This record gives sequence, structure tokens and C-alpha cells, in this order.
Amino acid sequence: MNSVDEFNAYRSKMNEKLTGYGHKNLNRFFNLDTNTYKEGALDIKTKELLGLVASMVLRCDDCIKYHIGTCFKIGVSKDEIFDVFMVANLVGGSICIPHTRRALEFWEALESSA
Repeated sequence: MNSVDEFNAYRSKMNEKLTGYGHKNLNRFFNLDTNTYKEGALDIKTKELLGLVASMVLRCDDCIKYHIGTCFKIGVSKDEIFDVFMVANLVGGSICIPHTRRALEFWEALESSA
């Protein structure tokens, strides 16, 4: 199993456990997250790119992997991803560089598994 499959399998398994417990407000939060990234005034691609920038600035590697994976799936180009990397590093500062390295590594893993 490669790093992409491992991440996706773990995320799915743990999300099922979390939502399966039946905590009303936690489940509502998960639903809010899901619905936020649906088509609206902003298209899905724009929302995913915004989510990726925010995740990089907040330095959440799991969130970065999720948004990188979704961006790859919906056809975001590598050039667009590098623009996101630049925005995130400009806004977040050099502390985002290690997360940028891991984001690129995950993107390359997606390319390899495609």
C-alpha cells in the first residue's frame, strides 16, 4: 500500500468511527465541512485551492494531504499547485516550507499512482 492509499484508508476508517459514535454536534461539524466545499458562489476548484492555502498556513499536514488529493482528483494542474504553494508561503512565512515539501511529495505520490 502506498502513502496515498494509507492516508485515504486511515482517514476513512477514523472518520467512520468518529461519525459512527453519533455525537450530534460533531456530526454536524463534519456535515458542515462536507457542504462547505460543494459548488456555491465559488466553484469547487477555488474552494479546494483556498482550503489548501489555509491548511498550509495553519500547518496541518493531514488537511494538506486531503486538499492536495482532492485538487489532483478534480484536475488542478501542477502549475496551479505551485501558485498555491507560493501564496501559502507568502502569507504563512518560511515556517510553511517543510509543509510545502511534504505537500509536493504527496502530489508526486498521486502522480505516480495515477
